[in-house]
Amino acid sequence: KNGTIHHKVVGEHGASRVLMAPAKPGDGIIAGGPMRAVFEVMGVTDIVCKSLGSSNPYNMVRATLDALKNISTPAEIAAKRGLTVEEILG
Repeated sequence: KNGTIHHKVVGEHGASRVLMAPAKPGDGIIAGGPMRAVFEVMGVTDIVCKSLGSSNPYNMVRATLDALKNISTPAEIAAKRGLTVEEILG
């Protein structure tokens, strides 16, 4: 939605960890090398990322993909909490 993610998420692979957070429209892709390339290919326009641990580019890409797998949709969160999607999104 709006070119960003819904919530903060962390991904790990080997000694690399990646922290992703949603960004306001117009902020752009604030991420280092390999992560930036992944987001540009995906069409994500606004996101803030921080790499922690190893800066090996292969592990950073795999950690980025792991974090993207860990993202929950508003529908999944609503189902877990027993609420409607409208109540979750406000």
